[in-house]
Amino acid sequence: MASGDVEVAVIGGGAAGVAAARRLAEAGVAARIVEARARLGGRAWTIEAGGYAIDLGCGWLHSAERNPWTKIAAAQGRTIDRAPPPWARATVQPGMTVQQSGELRDALWELHERADALPDDAPDRPLADLLEPAGRWNAALDAISGYYSGAALARVSARDLGRYAEDGVNWRIVEGYGATIAAHGAGLDVALDSVVTRIDHGGRRIRVETTRGAFAADAAIVTLPSAIIAADERLFAPALPDKTRAAAGLPLGHDDKLFLSLAGAEQFDPDTRVFGKLDTAATAAYQFRPLGRPMIECYFGGALAAELEAAGEAAFFAFARDELAGLYGGDFARRIAPLALHGWGADRFARGAYSYALPGRADDRAILAAPVDGRLFFAGEACSRADFSTAHGAYLTGIAAAEQAIKALRG
Repeated sequence: MASGDVEVAVIGGGAAGVAAARRLAEAGVAARIVEARARLGGRAWTIEAGGYAIDLGCGWLHSAERNPWTKIAAAQGRTIDRAPPPWARATVQPGMTVQQSGELRDALWELHERADALPDDAPDRPLADLLEPAGRWNAALDAISGYYSGAALARVSARDLGRYAEDGVNWRIVEGYGATIAAHGAGLDVALDSVVTRIDHGGRRIRVETTRGAFAADAAIVTLPSAIIAADERLFAPALPDKTRAAAGLPLGHDDKLFLSLAGAEQFDPDTRVFGKLDTAATAAYQFRPLGRPMIECYFGGALAAELEAAGEAAFFAFARDELAGLYGGDFARRIAPLALHGWGADRFARGAYSYALPGRADDRAILAAPVDGRLFFAGEACSRADFSTAHGAYLTGIAAAEQAIKALRG
């Protein structure tokens, strides 16, 4: 190999890229992560705010008992919080009875059960088609879809959601999920602040062109978000129209978290969750005292998150302030102040939070994940059939792509 060249180029330093590069290093394969950001982690990002480590990206170890990041976090000496998530408990909603809270939770599970039961030979359909006609909780279910898919029920494939595998065990890493993923990349060959502009696979070796120069590799593992792949058909040369089309069928939804400091936080039990409203999809979810901390984690999804991003950061706080004042009185506004926010839709290296499949496009995940010519491999949460939208789905596809590359290189 010429100086600067490697055996495998790993395009993207998020959860999938870090997992792939780590596996390649363990196998003795010379690999380099090429990452556009100044840090590893991608859509997993831990910062310090209000004296605590908070995750502006993914924050929950979904399917925690089989999630490989759980074991990695423990090996790093991090603290695993095993308290049940707020959505697994009855919502303590002002003006809402315990019975009504149970009805909403049941309506959500029944919607998912209808998606799970969709026959394989039946046409795909939007999740909105599976709602109870004129159901009491339909607006709230649309809001909740914004939180877990980043899009309204009318835009989400029922078949895709039915394939999602969730065991109901959800834990947190006190020191941060993003910090854990970034630390897993320690010691690897990493080129930060390097935006990949073209992946030329037309020659004997793959040429990776970046804003900091070009280098050659025998193989490449592409872990870019689906929104990035869909946005530029010139990313690959020769072009890969099947990949571009598949990525377009798996857009990244809008999901953003705003953290607020909270005076007098002891008024609320830890991990209490409420919704701003129950009769509209344009509402936020509020988790009081996450991990017992004196703050509120405000969650915005779907079209509401997109609209607020377009309006600017101050719009998020104004919206949350008004909804919380509507729930707890006008004086409540004096008890809160903004701590941190990141708009993932406006992030040019992400262009959204995590993938969902458009109706009729669930099989695009397999198309996006398929190798090309035995030397171009793909990974990332959008490539996962059953663990999409999660950091462990990204990890598992990264390992799978690394194994494919090792087999191709080593025979």
